[in-house]
Amino acid sequence: MPTYEYRCPNGHLFEVFKSINAPAPEKCPVCGEGPVEVVLHPVAVHFKGSGFYSTDYGRGSRKKDAAKEDASGSGDSGGASEKETKTGDKDTKAKAAES
Repeated sequence: MPTYEYRCPNGHLFEVFKSINAPAPEKCPVCGEGPVEVVLHPVAVHFKGSGFYSTDYGRGSRKKDAAKEDASGSGDSGGASEKETKTGDKDTKAKAAES
């Protein structure tokens, strides 16, 4: 059964644990005033996938921290870097031209 939050005209907030089919309370249990109204709260929704930008959400610090770790060398891919590969290609071409 869901919990509903209500507010009376005097500003008192209270929660009621009731089924969906049960009637809403008519009076505040604290002061006895009525009618009471349901208090609605927004929910956090995060859409994930390739069609959404990471900047659309409030907390980007996790990705910034991960980028710093990759830049410091902890994200080694196990292969040669582009500079090493390009230099190696030049040396190979020069040796092939000499022979």
